[in-house]
Parts: sequence; C-alpha cells; structure tokens
Amino acid sequence: MSLMRSLNRALTVTTGLQVRRAPRAAKPKAAAAPEPAERAAAPYRCPSAEELPTDRLLRQPVFIISSIRSGSTLLRMMLGAHSRLHTLHELHLGRMDVTCNNWHSERAMGALGLKRGDLEHLLWDRVMHRELVKSGKDFIVEKTPANAFMYQRIRDCWPDARFVLLLRHPESIARSWHESDPVKRPYDKAVTDVLRYMTAVEKVRTAATGACTVRYEDITSDPGREMRRLCAYLGVEYEPAMLDYGKKSGADLVRGLGDWRDNIRTGTVQPGRALPADDEIAAPLRPMCEAWGYTGT
Repeated sequence: MSLMRSLNRALTVTTGLQVRRAPRAAKPKAAAAPEPAERAAAPYRCPSAEELPTDRLLRQPVFIISSIRSGSTLLRMMLGAHSRLHTLHELHLGRMDVTCNNWHSERAMGALGLKRGDLEHLLWDRVMHRELVKSGKDFIVEKTPANAFMYQRIRDCWPDARFVLLLRHPESIARSWHESDPVKRPYDKAVTDVLRYMTAVEKVRTAATGACTVRYEDITSDPGREMRRLCAYLGVEYEPAMLDYGKKSGADLVRGLGDWRDNIRTGTVQPGRALPADDEIAAPLRPMCEAWGYTGT
C-alpha cells in the first residue's frame, strides 16, 4: 500500500478528510516575439579579412534597406530580371535561430570558436549561397524590410555586403500601409507602424557610408535612369529587360513575403501616386519628410 493511501485511510478515520495532489499550474503562455528593433542579437564575432574566405561562401551580397510599403518588391523584381542578379522573396533572416540544446553541443561549438550568433550567421550564409548557386547568377539581393533593424549585424556578418537604401515619401508609405488593410490598420496606427521602420532606415542612412540611395518616385518616373545608376553601383552592365521584369524574372510573388497585389503582377513599372501637399502630411511624419527632402513638394 502506498504511503498516500495509508495516510488518507488514517485521516478518513480520524478527521473525515483526505489529501489530494494539487493540480499542476498551467504553463504560462509564451510572450509574443519582440519586434525586430527590440530583439537582442546573439553573441557573435565579425570575421576578419583573413577569415572571410573560410567563414563565408557569399561574396558581396546586396541588401535593400527600406520601410514597409516603399516599393521594395518592385525594386527586387526589376533587379531580379538582370542576368547577373538573383533576388528572392523576403527571407526574414533575423528570425532564424540556432540553439545548442545541451551542454555537450554548446561546449563543442565553443571549442571551434563559434557562439550562437556565429552559427546563425553560417546558416544565413549557407541558405543564401544555396539559392545563388541554384540560380546560376553572380550576386544575390535580399529585401526584407526588417533588415533596417539589423543593419549592423548584416554588415558584421558580411563585411563586403553592399546596401541599397530605398526611400519613399513618408506620407505615401503611411497611406499605402493603411489602405492595404483599413480595418486592421486605421490611419493613426499605420502612421505609428511605418514611422518605426522609417526611423530605423534613417539611422542606417546616416551610418551606411558607400550605400546607394534611390527613391521610389524616381524609379516610377524614370526607371531606366535609376536602373542604370543602380547597375553602375553594383558593377554590372545595365540591361533593358529590367524595365519589363515580368518577362524575365522568375521570382514568385507570395503573400506575406513581399507585395503580391495587382500592380506588381503587371510585370511593368506602374506610375506612382501623386505626392501629398505639405499640409496633407501627418504631424508625426513631418520631421522624416524634411530629413528625406520631401517637403515643399
């Protein structure tokens, strides 16, 4: 007879009571994943110039840094129509984790000089290199908007990475984000959402020496000129097929991994929306408009 049963028998006779095991407390629900700007980076080191050939398979990857609703999918499709540039849907590299789940694996990786962040960088590099090799092209381009929050880590992972900063009128960004789901994103919430991205882009803009800056409005008004300028920055010859990306690019448009709506599916550059007047700009967006040269339009 178990101790519990013996105890309960005695208690029943003397007190009429019994002992019962307390129910296990429900496990607390996991907290929602923090936004990219709040996500602490795993420990890592930046490979030196001597280590780079061993530590990285990719050479000179290209990253588009932009806010959401800035035309990054259009730019990605146009670049992907080039015979030497391979573009992908949004990869969200910063949300990929590598974990050593016991002491032995952590110690083994530590003996190789690899911390958790180093392992994540190796995974990022391998995934992108795999896709580049499959494409048969020379350079890869990645355009996840959350890259704006992890610019420094991307640069540390690939010291030879190149960056394209894509700007758009802040009020146009906010309106586009609101219009994509007016019920879920009332205008005021849309302004708050996009301002967080634009603030991150502005930090990159002040830090990324040597980056190439383009404007969505310039791409839609004179795409040939802007693609020539971008090709010169990337060290590739301009190809007219970039303007008719629907015939050349094999990239899929997947909902949730970039723009997938009708305008982008036409396969050609569509006219941009008219720029708002200064008095139509939401007050929280005005400092960013001034910083990006969008006042007085």
